[in-house]
Amino acid sequence: MTKVTYAALAVSALLVPASASAQALAAPVIAIVDIQRVQTQCNACKTALGQLETQLAGLRSLQTSLEAPLRTENTALQAAGRALNGRAPDAALTARATAFETKSRDAQRQLAAREEAFQRNRAYVVQQINAKLEPAIAAVSTRRGASLVLDASTVLRSAPALNVTPDVLAAINVSLTSVGTTAPAQAAPASR
Repeated sequence: MTKVTYAALAVSALLVPASASAQALAAPVIAIVDIQRVQTQCNACKTALGQLETQLAGLRSLQTSLEAPLRTENTALQAAGRALNGRAPDAALTARATAFETKSRDAQRQLAAREEAFQRNRAYVVQQINAKLEPAIAAVSTRRGASLVLDASTVLRSAPALNVTPDVLAAINVSLTSVGTTAPAQAAPASR
């Protein structure tokens, strides 16, 4: 019987640390943050997004102003081409077509450069917001005792008490007072 008792004690000794370590984990305290709402509704974010919309409107206006004369010229060139009835174009028509192609390429380059600048500016705005967002979330989760923070876009359903978005929004309004909307110039590629 003594051998059985020692065996039972040995087995129970092995099981106790396993159950103790399983009990060491505390229940998570969950917080939910609507990150998209914070990124679009913080005071500096609203201002920056408004400025980006103005930049985008300028880009669209440039596109329209460049395309309108090109469309008119293209229509005229097509009509002139149909009027030839299979004959070779004269030097003047050939020069007009060449000039049209040059203008079209220049317009495409100009639009591409403005679009690229706009995309860099947009990425720069997001970068500045996200740089302040994570510390704001960390501060709120620490203050509220949350051990797990989830983005509201990934949660199907939660109790309203878990939502700390207003607290994060208030924190980011304090830490992010302005957002630049013009990205720093890109470094020129190194020449070889």
